[in-house]
Amino acid sequence: MTKKTVQQKNNNSFFLNVKKELYNNRYLYILMIPVLLYYILFCYAPMTGIVIAFKDYQISEGILGSKWVGLKYFKEFFSGMFFTRTLRNTIMISVYDIVFGFPLPVIFALLLNEINNLKYKKIVQTVTYLPHFISMVVICGMIVDFFSRDGVITRLLTLFGFENINYMSDARYFRSIYVGTGIWQGFGWNSIIYIAAISGIDQQLYEAAEIDGAKKIRKVWHITIPGISDTIILMLILRLGSVLSIGAEKVILLYNAGTYETADIISSYVYRTGIGGARYSYSSAVGLFQSVVNFIILIAANGISKKIKGNSLF
Repeated sequence: MTKKTVQQKNNNSFFLNVKKELYNNRYLYILMIPVLLYYILFCYAPMTGIVIAFKDYQISEGILGSKWVGLKYFKEFFSGMFFTRTLRNTIMISVYDIVFGFPLPVIFALLLNEINNLKYKKIVQTVTYLPHFISMVVICGMIVDFFSRDGVITRLLTLFGFENINYMSDARYFRSIYVGTGIWQGFGWNSIIYIAAISGIDQQLYEAAEIDGAKKIRKVWHITIPGISDTIILMLILRLGSVLSIGAEKVILLYNAGTYETADIISSYVYRTGIGGARYSYSSAVGLFQSVVNFIILIAANGISKKIKGNSLF
């Protein structure tokens, strides 16, 4: 049997196996079609539009007819007065959120796992999950009212010696308010994945540790945390991969002229210049820069995790 014949036979065997796999699981693949279409139409197809970041895009001329300008808008953004401010604010808010916000769902899941009263546990879960389902517009309206000069939180803070001011108009407090309210809104919902990971830990490990005389703290430290460490690392990698991708919606609803210095981020700047100023090519260039930096950080974080821990996304 020649080498060519063997190769042809292997190819035929491969296609037969694929055909058999498709037929045996045909209903599952049919269910996948809408999901694939969604990602192709709304996630991958629009990527072709990034070419306008390198063109002087004019609606009347279209993408293909617009003049090619290369890196003009990237250079304009990097040398502009808003580059340092928006990049600094975006990174600082993300760092605050990672440092203070990322560990809280993990801690909450660990504490919730130690509650034996099922009814009380469900009540706590419901109360902490609820803010996630409130509209962002409603949440931001509550924040503005609560932190106004006559707001509930402002009055409580004055009892502890803080200033009686409109905190939403003071640039010094915007980042703290933004990150703090974001943690309150999402820590309960974000804890679900860690609760699920904890439920998958073998209960025999806890029983063995209890026989050996281990207390609750010891069991948490030596069993629970190592048991969910892979999940924590994966979630951290994903979070690091979106360092520059802070949503513009909440910032736009909260910031004002008095807080631009600490509140204006890349996403809000893209919205303001792209939609408000109709500078589509310029805002696309800024958005592309944001995505590329996020991609680089994601790859770096994944590589570091794979090298140190042996666990990674890919």
